Amino acid sequence: MNKSIPVLPSRGALRPLGIDEVRITGGYWGRRQRTNAEVQIRHCLHWLEELGWIANFEKAASGEPFERAGREFSDSEVYKLAEAMAWEIGRTGSPGLEEEFARLTERMAAAQEPDGYLNTRFGHPGQEPRYSNLEWGHELYCYGHLLQAAVARLRTRGEDGFVQIARKVADHVCDVFGPGGLERLDGHAEIEVALAEFGRATGERRYLDQAKAFIDRYGRDTLGRGGPGPEYSQDDVPVREAEVLRGHAVRALYLASGAIDVAVETGDGELLEAVRRQWDRTLARRTHLTGGMGSRYSDEAFGEDFSLSPDRAYAESCAGVAAVMTAWRLLLATGETAYGDMIERVAWNILAGAAAPDGQSFFYANPLHQRTADPEPPADRAMPHVAARGRRAPWFDVSCCPTNLARTFASLSAYVATADEAGLQIHQYMPASVATELAGGPVELAVEADYPDSGTIAVRVERNEAGEWTLGLRVPSWAEGAVLTGPSGERREVEPGAVSVTADFAVGDTVRLELPVAPRWTRPDPRIDAVRGCVAVEQGPLVLCAESVDLPGGADVAELTVDAGKAPVGHDGAVTVAGHVHRSADAWPYGPDPGPETGREAVEVGLIPFHLRATREPATMRVWLPTE
Repeated sequence: MNKSIPVLPSRGALRPLGIDEVRITGGYWGRRQRTNAEVQIRHCLHWLEELGWIANFEKAASGEPFERAGREFSDSEVYKLAEAMAWEIGRTGSPGLEEEFARLTERMAAAQEPDGYLNTRFGHPGQEPRYSNLEWGHELYCYGHLLQAAVARLRTRGEDGFVQIARKVADHVCDVFGPGGLERLDGHAEIEVALAEFGRATGERRYLDQAKAFIDRYGRDTLGRGGPGPEYSQDDVPVREAEVLRGHAVRALYLASGAIDVAVETGDGELLEAVRRQWDRTLARRTHLTGGMGSRYSDEAFGEDFSLSPDRAYAESCAGVAAVMTAWRLLLATGETAYGDMIERVAWNILAGAAAPDGQSFFYANPLHQRTADPEPPADRAMPHVAARGRRAPWFDVSCCPTNLARTFASLSAYVATADEAGLQIHQYMPASVATELAGGPVELAVEADYPDSGTIAVRVERNEAGEWTLGLRVPSWAEGAVLTGPSGERREVEPGAVSVTADFAVGDTVRLELPVAPRWTRPDPRIDAVRGCVAVEQGPLVLCAESVDLPGGADVAELTVDAGKAPVGHDGAVTVAGHVHRSADAWPYGPDPGPETGREAVEVGLIPFHLRATREPATMRVWLPTE
């Protein structure tokens, strides 16, 4: 079985395909992956060097007191970049990245203590002792990203010095926090999902057992040293008893991913069902239209049910990465296509826009309403992450998102397709080649798609030595009226969900899925107070938005209303909606007819995909549009 893959459970409904079984060959995601390889990874490496976050390892190795650069978790950015490099080396064999990876390995190895401890913030002369601030120190969190990087390296290149560093770290964690050791947690979940996958990759049961031990410790309120309270770090309720995801969004989703891994590997159906229940309720009550998670700018956290203000949405880019991690694990465990719908929503509306098209600037937060036309941030200094909302910045003081995106883009093809005893399933649509071994023998497919500009996806059989098998395709929940054409030319309308064709395919046989990608109105649940009386426009998997640059006379999006009685119009790749721009005098804004107008202009407003916002001149922006 191919093992070049981030998530490889030993059981479950579906088997994921690796990055050398699925190759993205073009389209939007092909360009994004190429930009990541050629620009974004090196952009991240430049900033890590420029700010001294990599140099911290050399200073720590000296044994002398030193002035450390970066926040307490900056080691993790080096590890996430190492993971991105490992996947990219595995994907393309880049000799330049291989040399950089070797240099990183040497610098990390020099800083590792004999017992496996590795951190540049604690335990050195003049610093606080090891594990003296588990609430906020992020030591285990940093280890988690190191272990995930080691999974990438082990599964693409095999055992080497980097993997040996990680083994020492994993053994150290088990020694310190295992039976008879510290019964504690890290304030930021991540070690759990990493230990579980590292255990799968190495075959060491000890690592999986330690991941389970950490998960079982949640809910004891052991992380009470200052800060916003135990809910912030999911330490308020045991994982099995929680009803919804809560607290810091990235922490919650990393923990959910780790709990799914442990549940699958140990056959713990109760734990798996608990996480599934939390995910389902979170989607129904605490998730933005874009798939963004984290509705509160305060604490980067989930809010209460239906508290989904578009302008105060945090929807951190890292939460988008974490949401894909969680949804993918649920998809593999259950085989249910709805999880693929959520991956698609997050990918096209959060991940696609979190990095600029050139791969050199990034969004930290992804609000659905931008009230100010912010200027371009300076290109030569890191921005405070809490200040960057309306424009992408080249780097942040807390730069978890650029490296997280880099590792995700490098391994993106691993989230496209799966297999099972019956055949092969395509979950995400993009130009790709697929080659794998089914129960009856090898098969190869070519996926052709100009998606989502076009809703036609063609899957052509290039090789079939497996005899009869079943090709499964995902019909998104929004795709009412989708049409499937089988290899013999027979057409049939198919419902949202999973659709399949079973045949002894001949080379050249093609299955076509036609998805309706005309623009459509979307209305919110009336319990979401912040957008009551508003509508949004979606087109296929894309959420669209209005920017003030497309309004007449310097108007602001706050002055726009739309006529929801007229359907949005799509023509030649553009989408427009009918509405009015209202010019109002400054006056008391309440009453029978508040805000007297000084002008009302009928307009046809062009909308753009949310992921392409802030790629032109400074502008205000909104997704949810007030109706007339």
